[in-house]
Amino acid sequence: MSLEIKVPPVGESITEVVLSQWLKKDGDVVEMDEVIAELESDKATFELTAEQAGTLRTIAAEGDTLPIGAVVCKIEDGGAAPAKADAPKAEEKSVVAEEKTSAPVAEKSGDSYATGTPSPAAGKILAEKGIDSSAVKGTGVDGRITKDDAVNAEAGKKPEAPKASAPVAAAAPAGSRTERREKMSPLRRTVAKRLVAVKNETAMLTTFNEVNMKPIMDLRGKYKDQFKEKYGVGLGFMSFFTKAVTEALKDFPAVNGRIEGEELVYNNFADISIAVSAPKGLVVPVIRNAESMSLAEIEKSVLTLALKARDGKLTIEEMTGGTFTITNGGVFGSMMSTPIINAPQSAILGMHNIIERPVAEKGEVVIRPMMYVALSYDHRIIDGRESVGFLVRVKQLLEDPARLLLGI
Repeated sequence: MSLEIKVPPVGESITEVVLSQWLKKDGDVVEMDEVIAELESDKATFELTAEQAGTLRTIAAEGDTLPIGAVVCKIEDGGAAPAKADAPKAEEKSVVAEEKTSAPVAEKSGDSYATGTPSPAAGKILAEKGIDSSAVKGTGVDGRITKDDAVNAEAGKKPEAPKASAPVAAAAPAGSRTERREKMSPLRRTVAKRLVAVKNETAMLTTFNEVNMKPIMDLRGKYKDQFKEKYGVGLGFMSFFTKAVTEALKDFPAVNGRIEGEELVYNNFADISIAVSAPKGLVVPVIRNAESMSLAEIEKSVLTLALKARDGKLTIEEMTGGTFTITNGGVFGSMMSTPIINAPQSAILGMHNIIERPVAEKGEVVIRPMMYVALSYDHRIIDGRESVGFLVRVKQLLEDPARLLLGI
């Protein structure tokens, strides 16, 4: 008796998934609740488990797109079947068939080759010896180059050099010129569609500013050891930026809003999406009610979500419903960029790398660690005054981090 394993419902809006990887092979013995495969939707990766113990019989292949409820595999009662013992014979037959394909018989098989074209065996010999097939005269049917022709050409004279009047083509540089194609993952397809939709459906603009990071760097340098000892997590820049953003959103609520049909929706909470680079693409897990969190709580949330993203364990709930996004291109060396809005949100803040630059302070030129910041926003809901004011407020809070603690 066998049990069919089907694609389970994985989300209200998800109608199909891709079988991204088999973790067990056909014929393997699996245990109850053992993970046997990974399914990937346009939002997250899910594990498929065995619903009973037995022998796995795969039906779908890796890369197949499966609707919800489709049969992925069967699990038969009992141990592994001995069918795999015959596998080497099948493989041996395949090898023999391949040898026959490249055997000299092919040279005599009629009109498979055009005039002057070498057979597979002849072509291999000519390629190994570096002899151009155009310099060899074929003696086979219709002028085909046989294996004997290739062997004789190897021992014969080299082809004559071209006449001086004829232009000689430059030799192609040595090196691989192969290309690789692979099917886009559901996540990558969804990201591509959404990015194009945002560019086409929003009035997106970007405003820039720069932040002197010295106050935050001095504060981190002074308290990072005590902070980690007390809270068990490092003190990074993301918590400062998240806290500054949540404070600035209180002063500029339009930046925390969105458009739904003909209505403007303003949120009285700040669910901050943090862009994270995962093995299968960019994901944006959400920190809920970040406005009520401390720096330590934010750092713990960021670490937890980043580890889940790296391991592909983020749930759909953890990646939906954000009201504002922060992305840090600086970790990859970006100096300045124009981030694209994460729809249906109306704004996104881009962080960049920190570079020491000369700046003027109180009439003197000093060297400071500076960071460019960029705010991309939807001009349909956010005016220029609000966008600039929001970014200036973020700058003020970061350059005087005591304000984050005092709420002023």
